[in-house]
Amino acid sequence: MPKSYAGNIVRHTEEITRWLAKAPREEALEPELPIIDAHHHLWDVRAVDNRYLLQDLLQDIDQGHNICATVYVEGHAMYRSAGPEPMKPVGEVEFANGNAAMAASGIYGNCRVAEAIVSHADLLLGSAVQEVLQAQVAAAGGRLRGIRYATPYDASSLINKFISRPVPPARLSDPVFREGFAQLAGLGLSFDAWLYHPQLPDLLALARAFPETPIIIDHAGTLLGVGPYAGHQQEELQRCKDDLRALAACPNVSLKIGGLGMPVFGLGLHERDQPPSSEDLAQAWRPYVEMCIDTFGADRCMFESNFPVDKQSCGYSELWNAFKRLTTTYSASERGALFSGTAARVYRMTPAA
Repeated sequence: MPKSYAGNIVRHTEEITRWLAKAPREEALEPELPIIDAHHHLWDVRAVDNRYLLQDLLQDIDQGHNICATVYVEGHAMYRSAGPEPMKPVGEVEFANGNAAMAASGIYGNCRVAEAIVSHADLLLGSAVQEVLQAQVAAAGGRLRGIRYATPYDASSLINKFISRPVPPARLSDPVFREGFAQLAGLGLSFDAWLYHPQLPDLLALARAFPETPIIIDHAGTLLGVGPYAGHQQEELQRCKDDLRALAACPNVSLKIGGLGMPVFGLGLHERDQPPSSEDLAQAWRPYVEMCIDTFGADRCMFESNFPVDKQSCGYSELWNAFKRLTTTYSASERGALFSGTAARVYRMTPAA
């Protein structure tokens, strides 16, 4: 049980480095297993001294695991400083595509960093968001795959006060938002949904209303374990599982397994004196991983690092070792889907090898 919840970014970059150095880095298990990291960010958040740029990601990737490619997901990074407000997120697409081009040069290794890009656009512009989306497609060099519009909300002020971009409840049912959402399918774009687990029924209604738009649930549905949810893991786990099962009945929905190192899950991993081992992570994460695979099946689930956010709680090598430990009983085809196949299909990427 965590001491208290103070948001998902609780250490600055140097503190994280010092904490992770308290334990030796694990050697990669099954180093030949192809992996697509289905969700990470790159940013330089000066306000909280949290920096994670291409070189930092490459240092993490270079830890023995076979990371073939990655999916870059928006993090409000490198927005344009001038110009029309709706167009400012195009700056992040330019930033992501620039990093992808650097990685594609081969100078930094074989990993296709940001082969797929998920950006942000203000869907509250309604149909007018079409101009923004077209500008992002043009800026992405053929790599734009989807849009993320984060909608985490909870009535608890303890949880809600740490949301960097707060939204009102029921944003997903807002008619203007849905008018903007309706523009995605025509451009071949998917929708990444980050929200908290009590909001999953709202996402179900959206998925049913737009069956032609692929929807990817981020971070295993983000099962809250802090504030009023602390101490109620089993009942909230069952509630989340029931809602995920309903969403799994929608063929346009898939699920990312990760984000489990975020303090909002209430596991307290970031508060340990030493960083957890992959065995520790596997033990803590097992109920969540099994819930996801049990409801969606391996062929509609994909593993993600959610770095650098999950770096608050663990190292990169330990994270992937934990996922490998948790899937030893699955078939080769199921593991292939979880570690790379689902991501490659959903985000239209080069198959991992």
